[in-house]
Formats: sequence, structure tokens, C-alpha cells
Amino acid sequence: MARSQSVEDYLKTIYKLEGETDKGLSTSRLAEKLGVANASVTNMLKRLSDMGLVQYESYYGTRLTESGKKIALEIIRHHRLLELYLKEMMGYSWDEVHEEAEKLEHHISEQFEDKIAELLNNPTVDPHGDPIPTKDGQMPKVRSRKLTTVDSQSPQIIKRVKNQSPELLRYLEDQGLIPGVKVEVIKKEPFDGPIHLKIENKTATIGFNIADDIYVVEPA
Repeated sequence: MARSQSVEDYLKTIYKLEGETDKGLSTSRLAEKLGVANASVTNMLKRLSDMGLVQYESYYGTRLTESGKKIALEIIRHHRLLELYLKEMMGYSWDEVHEEAEKLEHHISEQFEDKIAELLNNPTVDPHGDPIPTKDGQMPKVRSRKLTTVDSQSPQIIKRVKNQSPELLRYLEDQGLIPGVKVEVIKKEPFDGPIHLKIENKTATIGFNIADDIYVVEPA
């Protein structure tokens, strides 16, 4: 089945947003995420439905079919492998890789994907800690929790950074808050106030909204 870049972008975005709700994904939420008009989303969803890639009903929302999910995970795999390849093999910083991978993810062959995976020793996570879907279309389970939910004096290891805006990633790197680093919550101010951290051998204070996008696990 021939697929346009627009079709693949819609499927990838729907997959990522489906986890926000137990119901069907709303047209307005999808339009907001993609930055397009509701009418444009409705037209595309009807097209995707005709292609057997989504289940779509007006007023009841949208869900991916198994075929749609398979394509979405394939594109996400391409994207996250490319991000890691750009960082590890080409010297890009972690705040630069997302935009480059967005441009390339639709155009690499399965042979090229396999070669990247081989060169990187079949990685399981990208530079931001996001899991890389498997070749057979499975999304690995990642057990982690938001830094904002961690009690004080409880050492943790940063596993993933969800918000990948370049400005935020550069700020986090300056603070030493990158995947694999050990952190400890010293104090949490009330009413979603700042969070005081020990990062390896130094201390820092970050906003609640920033900490809410950092996911951690207990040390092994």
C-alpha cells in the first residue's frame, strides 16, 4: 500500500495521543497537536478509515486499527533509531536530533533501518530515553515514574525526558539532568512549586512543570 508522508504523520500522532484517553481520540485534540483545522483532520480521518487504518466515527473519536498501529510503530522505530544514529555516529547533540529525524523517518528503507540497528547493537532506547519499537512491531514496556511523584531522600536514575523541545533539552543538559544520571529529591515546595535536587555531586532547583516531564527509576 502506497503511503504518503501525511498519512504516516497522522498515524504516528494518533498512536502517541491514544494513551491520553480511554475513549476515542477527539478530532479537536488531534487538530491541536498537528496545528491544522478540524475540517482538515476530519477529511484525513475519513480517508484513513477507508484505507482500513483507523476506526473513525463522528462524535465518538478515533482509534488505530491493527494495520494502522503497525505503520505507526514502524515510523516511530525509524525516528528513534535515526535519533540515536545521529547522536552516536554523527555527533549531533540530543537537542538537534528530533528535527533531523522528522525529515528522514519517512524515507529510509527497511534494509537501511536494519543496518542502523546493527551498527548500534540493536538499541532499546533513543537519546531521550524513549523506547524503540521492536522490528516485529512491539512497543517495549518501560517502568518509570515522574520525578514529581518521588519522595524526598530517595535516590533515582533518570530514565527518560518526555518534553523534547530543544531549548528545554539544552537547559537540562546544562543542569546535568540527562538519562542515566543519579538524582535525589531534596525538597519539594508546596502547591506545585520548585523542586530542589541533588544531581550527582551538585544541587539544582527546577520548576515543577519541568520535573513533571522527567521520568526516573530506582537504582538497580
